[in-house]
Amino acid sequence: MPGIAPALRGRPGPSLSAMTATVNSQASRAMTIPPASPADAAAHFAARLALYTDVSDVAAALADGTVDFTLVDTRGDAAWQQAHIDGAVHIPSAELAAADLDPSRPVVVHCWGPGCDGAAKAALALALRGFRVKEMVGGIEYWIREGFPVRTPGGVRADRPDPLTAPTDPAVGCAC
Repeated sequence: MPGIAPALRGRPGPSLSAMTATVNSQASRAMTIPPASPADAAAHFAARLALYTDVSDVAAALADGTVDFTLVDTRGDAAWQQAHIDGAVHIPSAELAAADLDPSRPVVVHCWGPGCDGAAKAALALALRGFRVKEMVGGIEYWIREGFPVRTPGGVRADRPDPLTAPTDPAVGCAC
């Protein structure tokens, strides 16, 4: 397969010949590239979970009072005024270098949503300053789409969950 060999040479995981054999076999499209070994998969997913959290887990912590992190909204002033999560601290990305945060407390950052890498940039800036940090996957977009409350100029509001992103019946739940 032209182009694959240079990209994979020296990388951990299945050998190029094993992948090429699978690519050339009758494997399903989902298994064209074989899955990682259990050890590699465990290392990958453990690292991913150490770097990310989701809006449901943040909402649960805020709701039940088990907030053991600082939630930082890195959007600009106009966005913060438009809507923000009660309990979040507003520190626009441009001000993170001077932010006065407790270095012993983990930080969870968020921005607009999955189409914005502002939270990743903020997480990097804070990690470089020595903070333990996670990114809230989906940002405020998915917070709102999943029906969690936000403070707006008109008061607190919570939209109905978007049926494409969250269970619409509270009794059903995601169970993850």
